[in-house]
Amino acid sequence: MRSPSGCSSIVLLLLWSLCGQVVAQADTSVRVDTTTWMDSTRHRLIPIALYHLPTDTVHVGPLAIISHGWNRNLPDTYLKYSYLAERLAAHGYLVVSIQHELPGDEPLAMGGDLFALRAPNRERGAATIAFVIDAVKHRWPTVGQDRTILIGHSNGGDMSVLFAERHPEAITELITLDNRRVPLPRMSRPRILSLRSSDAPPDPGVLPTVSEQARYGIVVVPLANVKHHEMSDRADPAQRELLLQTILRWLDGR
Repeated sequence: MRSPSGCSSIVLLLLWSLCGQVVAQADTSVRVDTTTWMDSTRHRLIPIALYHLPTDTVHVGPLAIISHGWNRNLPDTYLKYSYLAERLAAHGYLVVSIQHELPGDEPLAMGGDLFALRAPNRERGAATIAFVIDAVKHRWPTVGQDRTILIGHSNGGDMSVLFAERHPEAITELITLDNRRVPLPRMSRPRILSLRSSDAPPDPGVLPTVSEQARYGIVVVPLANVKHHEMSDRADPAQRELLLQTILRWLDGR
């Protein structure tokens, strides 16, 4: 797939397997490899973590892209969703978790018109998602042929929504964890699931009405016992299992 960002000529790999470890997940071992790719079109480094089952064969099966919430541009924020990445990898997904903000990037606006002021950050994030999808498919052409899902928390959810709205043909499912600024696309493809915390209401118009949910098959799930910051690895074991089971059942069509 040629990504919407037109990055087919990009140098895909700068450093590979800088760090690898095997994580126990139920009865299955999940491997985590961290690396940095270079988007030469934008002259930007993209740190990523890949979660997958140990194998010597070419990756096949579904692809999941995780985009984190903003965390003061701290490095390694892309590793803070391991509970979700590891479980999806144990189910056969190649999971790519993206580090969107780098230490030298401008901080995210915290006041004023947040929808407008955060637009450049969202645009950069959507372009990074496009680059990563293209890079994965260049390296592993059989990955994500039947299923490519985007998962984004908070500001990462807004980036994912922006990408999905512009390029619905590139993904099959969109899952947001408390995106708050960008309205969910009113469309039936990709399939859309949005999990909502108990303490961080979205801006008006972000969530579809009940009639829109029924019309487009969009699923919105309020979680009374999960706060906004508890959708990452900060969640306790019970919250993690609730989030995981909600996502996995929806992905399985249940």
